[in-house]
Amino acid sequence: MARPTVAVLDYGSGNVHSAVKALEAAGADTTLTRDRDAVMNADGLLVPGVGAFTAVMDQLKAVRGDELIERRLAGGRKVLGICVGMQILFDRGVEHGIDTEGLGEWPGTVEQLDAPVLPHMGWNTVESAPESTLFTGIEDERFYFVHSYAATDWSLEAYGAFQPPRVTWATHGQRFVAAVENGPLSATQFHPEKSGEAGLQLLRNWLGSL
Repeated sequence: MARPTVAVLDYGSGNVHSAVKALEAAGADTTLTRDRDAVMNADGLLVPGVGAFTAVMDQLKAVRGDELIERRLAGGRKVLGICVGMQILFDRGVEHGIDTEGLGEWPGTVEQLDAPVLPHMGWNTVESAPESTLFTGIEDERFYFVHSYAATDWSLEAYGAFQPPRVTWATHGQRFVAAVENGPLSATQFHPEKSGEAGLQLLRNWLGSL
């Protein structure tokens, strides 16, 4: 069986090579690229993100990555966001008093967690969504988080022909969205590429959905 092809969007955000290696280990033919045709024609697109919400949005728009993500989703093509690559999918992010518009794929605002210790750094369990595809077989595993900001509310219900969104939660000081599966668009707040065998299995599950 042919290996699925995955484009990792190269727009200057953080160290993406660990994500490329993890996808390859999970069974994908992976390319780190910002080339429009390569991004549009791949079976899956992974959108990484490290750092501040505003900086990531600026970098993404500079290479027109926002347009590429929107076009893929409009065609029902699978996209996976990781960490800040998940956060920017919401309406907006507020960091250090700076309110930045996100991609608006999901309603909600990404804000600083109300927690005694920040950043939330290390391994944590999740409350996986019922009938989740991403977490099949790894519902009770731990995943690696590094963040101070998150979405803490979820209000979107089903839309169009897609099934209702499957929302996975975690807790650090307060409950927050740890992962979403919403039609062709999925995302995780944690880093599957840093989450050992459980993270690799999550990536395998996503690749299997392509």
